[in-house]
Parts: sequence; C-alpha cells; structure tokens
Amino acid sequence: MKPSIRHDWSVKEVEALFALPFHELSFRAQEAHRMFQPVGKVQLCTLSNIKSGGCPEDCAYCPQSARHNTGLQPERLIEREVVLEQALLAKDNGSTRFCMGAAWREVRNNKDFDEVVEMVRDVGAIGLEVCCTLGMLSEQQAQRLADAGLTAYNHNIDTSPEHYAEIISTRGFEDRLRTIENVRNAGIQVCSGGIIGMGEKRWDRARMLQVLANMDPHPESVPINSLVQVEGTPLENEEDVSVWDFLRMLAVARVLMPDSMIRLAAGRTRLNQEAQAMAFQLGANSIFYGEKLLTTGNPEMEKDRKLLAKLGLEPLEARPTHRHEIRLASA
Repeated sequence: MKPSIRHDWSVKEVEALFALPFHELSFRAQEAHRMFQPVGKVQLCTLSNIKSGGCPEDCAYCPQSARHNTGLQPERLIEREVVLEQALLAKDNGSTRFCMGAAWREVRNNKDFDEVVEMVRDVGAIGLEVCCTLGMLSEQQAQRLADAGLTAYNHNIDTSPEHYAEIISTRGFEDRLRTIENVRNAGIQVCSGGIIGMGEKRWDRARMLQVLANMDPHPESVPINSLVQVEGTPLENEEDVSVWDFLRMLAVARVLMPDSMIRLAAGRTRLNQEAQAMAFQLGANSIFYGEKLLTTGNPEMEKDRKLLAKLGLEPLEARPTHRHEIRLASA
C-alpha cells in the first residue's frame, strides 16, 4: 500500500533530508520512486524557443533579458508552420512532449497569443503532449490555452521566497504563485521547479522545495535546473554547482513529491554518463531530449539514445491528447 502524499512539510524536515548520508537519501528516493512511478521509464521532451530575446524582466540568470548585454538579438515569434515541422520531427525522434517557450514577461491578448493558441492545437493534433512557458498568465488566458488542449504550463518559482529579490526585481514571488494558481484553476497540469547555483544557501534550496511540496496538488512536473552561467548576465561568475549538490536536490525532490515527474533540466549536459545514471536512479524521470534540437542526426539525441539504451531505460508513452484539426494559414 502506498503511503499518503504529504503537503505539510516544514523547512526543518526538508533540511533534515538534505543532511542525510548520501546512501540513506538515495535509498529513500529510490523507495519513493518505485512506489509511485513506472520503473525504467523516462519522459522525453523537446523544447522549441518560439520567441527569443527582448524580455523586459531583469532575471539575473537569463540571457534573454533586454537588460543584459549577452549579444542575443531579439527575434519575432516564429511561424506556425515551422513550429509544426519541429513538433513532427521531435515526435519522429522519440519525444512525447513538445514545449514551446517565448521570452515574454506576460501574455498579452494580441495576434501573437492567438497564434500560440493555434500552435497548441496543432501540436496536440499530432498526438504529442503540449507544454508552454510564456510568462505571467491571467485566468482567462489560461482557460484559452486549456480549451486549445494545452497539457502543461511551465512557470518556475526559481528559488526561495526569501532569496527571490536577490535574483529578480521586476516581479514578486507572489506573481509566480498567482500564475500557477490560474493554470491550475484552468485544469492545466503545472510544471514548476527552480534553479540552484545562484548564490543561495542550502536553506534556500530546502525552502524552495518546501513551497513546491506544500502545493496541493503537487506540480505534475518539477524541473531541477543547475545555473548555466552566461557572459553578460549578473550571475556569469557564479561557481558551478557540485554534482553531489545537484544529485541531492533531485533526490530530495523525489522524496517530497513522489507522484511528480522530476525533470533533469538545465545543467544535465555537464554531467558525465555515470552522474546521469545516478540521477535516474535517484528518481529523475524526465529530460529535455536533444538540446541542440530539431535537426536530423542530432548528435545530442544520439548520445541520449545510447545512454538510455545502456541503462535499459525506455521512453514514457504520451498520455492521450485532445485532437484538433490542423488549419495552417497556407492551407
């Protein structure tokens, strides 16, 4: 019989998990994973950056902020036909979830959002799970995406509420929670995690996971990111997160949120095969697949395929999606 899932963790309890000897934490994480997750399955997700650069936010980690001199040139929303081609190729390459990201502070009710809604319909129509990350979202906007068949919405809380102002000043932590609530109220799955390596203390990591673990229900997907330092951002000189800190973060997330997908996200490419194998053993069961994405013969995808085969891991099947007729402007 499965134990009940908790939503009442204290920060001290979470800190105690971080303080466990690694072999004990590893056992706890594997135990939780086997009780609640399909063993030997990993969800393969492909990310498409459908609109890059020019974001007015000042997130200290982000190269897409217009406030940072990273050399990234702002681009307009890409064509709907191109997104569909990318999604079809991602499906052919084995992905079951297609994530679309736009560098917006918030969604505006305009032609670009209308186009994104149609992209959601298109991707859902070919049998993929559909995820978007578009910034802050109103309840009405969330409902439009739900009606179009959106599977999940990504909106990370990034760090602890207490450390948040050190990283972002252009919006508050409560704004993050409000968008997550709007997504949940629309019946869309929540994808929300955070980033480590931004000058926070271990307490902040515990606090961030406590916030996520005390949501009821838990986010269906929890991405754990390790900061990728980008020249021109305020965090460009931060030290790399140690492999062990990253693995502990994944393991504690699995213990706290046993029924969630724990996504091994940014920072995965820094891990060697042995560390990635351990991450899967600790309960990570979702990855961005082929991060230099959407080209035939993608070497990153080939590496991932070989690693998963070596470990005996299989792609998790997509859940049923709403079917919508694809109506392209050129049709």
